[in-house]
Amino acid sequence: MSSAAPATLAGRIAAAAERSGGITFLGSDTSKADAVPWSQLHADARDMAAGLQSRGVQPGDHIALLGPTSRGLVTAIQATWLAGATVVVLPLPMRLGSFDEFVSQTRARVTSADAALVVIDTDLAAFLEPQPGDPPRALLSELTGRGDDLVAPAPDANRLAIVQFTSGSTAEPKGVMLTDRHILANLDGVMAAVDFDVDSDVIVSWLPLYHDMGLLGLLTIPMISGIPMALAGPQDFMSAPARWVEWMSHFGGTATAGPNFSYALSARALRRLSGLDLSRWRIALNGAEPVDPTTVDAFCTAGAAHNLDRGAAFPAFGMAEVTIAGTFPEVGRGLRTDVVDRRMLEGDRYAAPTLEGPGTRALALLGRPVGDLELRICDPQSGAAMSDREVGELQIRGTSVTSGYYRHPEATAAAFDGEWLKTGDLAYLVDGELVVCGRLKDVIIVGGRNVFPEDVERAAASVEGVRAGNVIAFGVAGRRGREAVIVVAETRAPDTQPIRKAVAARVLDVVGLPPEDVVMVPPGSLPKTSSGKLQRSLCRDRYLEATLTPV
Repeated sequence: MSSAAPATLAGRIAAAAERSGGITFLGSDTSKADAVPWSQLHADARDMAAGLQSRGVQPGDHIALLGPTSRGLVTAIQATWLAGATVVVLPLPMRLGSFDEFVSQTRARVTSADAALVVIDTDLAAFLEPQPGDPPRALLSELTGRGDDLVAPAPDANRLAIVQFTSGSTAEPKGVMLTDRHILANLDGVMAAVDFDVDSDVIVSWLPLYHDMGLLGLLTIPMISGIPMALAGPQDFMSAPARWVEWMSHFGGTATAGPNFSYALSARALRRLSGLDLSRWRIALNGAEPVDPTTVDAFCTAGAAHNLDRGAAFPAFGMAEVTIAGTFPEVGRGLRTDVVDRRMLEGDRYAAPTLEGPGTRALALLGRPVGDLELRICDPQSGAAMSDREVGELQIRGTSVTSGYYRHPEATAAAFDGEWLKTGDLAYLVDGELVVCGRLKDVIIVGGRNVFPEDVERAAASVEGVRAGNVIAFGVAGRRGREAVIVVAETRAPDTQPIRKAVAARVLDVVGLPPEDVVMVPPGSLPKTSSGKLQRSLCRDRYLEATLTPV
């Protein structure tokens, strides 16, 4: 950030509105896209901010926003910041499971975030009926006002801008507190690392706005810089994965992001599509879940027929607690892996480099710290700092690291070692570059080996009949007092016995350890977070409680 750049989100948004870029809202039909200049969105947001103030919203109030990706929701996000209030975007379910569970979780988040007002999309109003004690609510369509009546709050870089709920993949979701200073420090680091150009770059996204990557990584950057972007909803991608690469071609997209499974789906789409031009695509960020080198290679290979540069592959590390971006690789280098001896990694927690072959594991190199962030690897038990290639818990410090979880002092205290954030990720460093092995809480310890569930899941997912990206592995107390590996996988096949046998054989072949049980369940039944991450601990609980429903 230059010395002349505003130090607040509202100041950056106003400056970006003077540039020529804009945002295009997409749906299932690209011909019906709604192109809106950033200047017009800013004017609309000023009107809505005045409408918020007319309802009594004060600087520092928390505004809960519930709705699908739309022009109205994006306007409300910006309007909340312009009014000096705190944004709390409430998750929507990725799949329609238990309606009661969605409602109860939404109410819990509204309460835990101390929302002063709930702003809800008209189409969702009937699903969240008001109850005694609820905060006031307003429909998006009702928040009208005059921008000239907006009373701009005094600039304050340290005010709370977002309460960002964690995904809840390994624990109950908690509200990460992020100020303007946190956010701008991280996003300025991102823009510098990838050398964004407001005149040539185009960002495309379908990621949910209640997730940190979608809200901060892909929406807020163009909103504060003026970079053009095209925005769709997650349902538009999930219902037809080919749309993502079609949007990149149609709009000349240069940068986008998605979790590993989305690149697996896109690789399949690319093999059957024709007439695309992906030559401008330079950043295909892969994050939010473990990066599978095989998936990245398949995506790049399929994209080559459409002029996709393999150097666009961009495996990165991030988390809500550091705002969004933790480490980035060099732009244009593509995927690079570190091939290590599996036995030494699992038994000695040391990443010994070796040549690729049986008994090895290829792990993606995730780059170096973004902005002023610093990394260290520590022994999970003693807290002692570790050397290169020694596996331990990743810890991070820097300007963009959260001050803690809203109204969770105990969780905040447990998450820090002084000024260092304890991420819960098992990782190691190689010449300053980060390599993540897995989650500390998810590791399965069998006979002194630290088995990573990701390895088991990838092996199982390679079996025909298993739904890719829909496999969970975990450990339970097995016979003879040692931990046993359990695999739960989704399938559409009516006869599961051959698939179960094939999964057991594949896991034994790849990991060197037979699963004690393989359970096949129907599509859509594995527990996932609102952002689509697998919930291993919840699946384990359901297995032990015998509440899974096998095919």
